[in-house]
Amino acid sequence: MTAFDKIPLHKSLLTGLVLSVAFLSACAVPVDRSDNDPTEIANREVFEFNRRLDKAVIRPVGVVAGTLTPDPVRAGVDNMVKNLDTPGYVVNGLLQGRLENAFSNVFRFGINSTLGVAGIFDPATDFGFPLKETDFGETMHVWGAGEGRYLVVPVLGPTTERDLAGKVVDTLMNPTRAFVSADHKDIVTGLKVAETVYDRYDYLDVIDDALYGSADPYAQARLAYLQNRNHLLGIDSSDDYIDPYEDPYAE
Repeated sequence: MTAFDKIPLHKSLLTGLVLSVAFLSACAVPVDRSDNDPTEIANREVFEFNRRLDKAVIRPVGVVAGTLTPDPVRAGVDNMVKNLDTPGYVVNGLLQGRLENAFSNVFRFGINSTLGVAGIFDPATDFGFPLKETDFGETMHVWGAGEGRYLVVPVLGPTTERDLAGKVVDTLMNPTRAFVSADHKDIVTGLKVAETVYDRYDYLDVIDDALYGSADPYAQARLAYLQNRNHLLGIDSSDDYIDPYEDPYAE
């Protein structure tokens, strides 16, 4: 298992920040992908906004909430969010023609929604049905769509044109939306916000190093996001790597 495999796909706001340090722990880093970033000036402004938001709000709230909340409660919130997102993974699995993944997620959702008490617990993994995460951005990749430009979105962070469109489609087509009443939609939103806050606490040192301990955190996050996304999509980009410790002038 590589460092990239440990990053949950369902994370949004914090994924790019975690990756910017995760990829540095690997043996190599990708070459510059700035050709995919024609709006770099605007992206950097948004990235700086996100960084200020993290420093003023997300980090302090995450530290307080994470410190006061027991580990089992944080794990339960994470499990519930994953369970709510699972029907969307089923739809995308079917659209990608990956029937085994789709049906595995169907069984997983059924088990965790019942025996797992609305997804608070995760007995499905023990029963041999691990989560098969995916999204509509991956579905579009399977269909042949290119990644498009690199973007940084307020609050959501690093993405691409394809993945941003995928996030919108995932939000609209997730079957869970059809079964959650208007009275309970606020609860679902609250769970997702809580998960983001707890993630900030769980990845505290890693994200702090990425945001505040690097000479150019924007460039690191961009390279990390694009390389990790290729890894998740199964794209072989080994030719794009360089050894960061290699002397470029050595013969």
